[in-house]
Amino acid sequence: MLRAVFQTRNPMTFPVSGTGSAGMEFCFVNLIEPGDEVVIGVNGVFGNRMCDVAERCGARVHRIETEWGRIIEPDALATALRQCRQPKLVAVVHAETSTGALTPPADLARLAHEAGALFVLDTVTSLGGCPVALDDWGVDAAYSGTQKCLSAPPGLAPVSFSPRAVETARRRKTKVQSWYLDLNLLAAYWGEDRVYHHTAPISMNYALHEALRLVLTEGLAARWQRHQQNHLRLKAGLESLGISFAAQEGHRLWQLNAVHVPPGVDEAAVRHRLLNEFGIEIGAGLGPWKGKVWRIGLMGENSRPENVDRLLDALRRTLHR
Repeated sequence: MLRAVFQTRNPMTFPVSGTGSAGMEFCFVNLIEPGDEVVIGVNGVFGNRMCDVAERCGARVHRIETEWGRIIEPDALATALRQCRQPKLVAVVHAETSTGALTPPADLARLAHEAGALFVLDTVTSLGGCPVALDDWGVDAAYSGTQKCLSAPPGLAPVSFSPRAVETARRRKTKVQSWYLDLNLLAAYWGEDRVYHHTAPISMNYALHEALRLVLTEGLAARWQRHQQNHLRLKAGLESLGISFAAQEGHRLWQLNAVHVPPGVDEAAVRHRLLNEFGIEIGAGLGPWKGKVWRIGLMGENSRPENVDRLLDALRRTLHR
């Protein structure tokens, strides 16, 4: 079922025992060795986190800095790759949760492969909520989380490695710095031999199994369409209130809507009132967007028209006060 949702045939596809951040570390610690050059797109909080994790693996990190709310452009990646001697991998956040921007990965993956590098994609907020097509895009390694658009409790990180990525991990000259996240050990645990590695959170695995079953019962295309329609419903309602989106037009997430706080509005007071009086929680801005944006999630089972309407009504009444 994970292969179906990731749209991949990769045999090495399974849930890592840990949250989405563990999935990020899993990809980097297995594919990076000290001294490797890596190129990372940074257009929000989680691109910065990728850089931190890669540096802890001993990588020489080339950052592609882009204005928050905008996507990582192919031209910027091509420029960065020309500045590398031998890039080991390129990593990008598909759906940047801190800004609501959705970066198209296909051209970025092609450029990475032309430079001889692996392509790593963060799909924590995209998997199950908008198209994710690892094989068609040429993604070598991807990770996600269970608590976003899959609507399972947090605690597992679905991952997928292409055969090329698996071979890279197996041919390492140095040991993986994390015993717990070592692909070479986990492959035996999840494979036919069933070699004991750790005690898996079995209740979480059952929860993920049920969540994936619901995703595939609904159908991927239908699920993506539902997220898009509810995003558009929210967009129309917010625009009627004079509230505009913060992310780049044409590249906005359906499931995570980052919007500007209207001038003169106490953004924290609005969030507190929505939570305390209406039982609705929206996210605050992160990093340089703290106090300037709200982040409204419409993910998985929470992406319903009645929830959009409840929020718009509560927000209208709150702003009126």
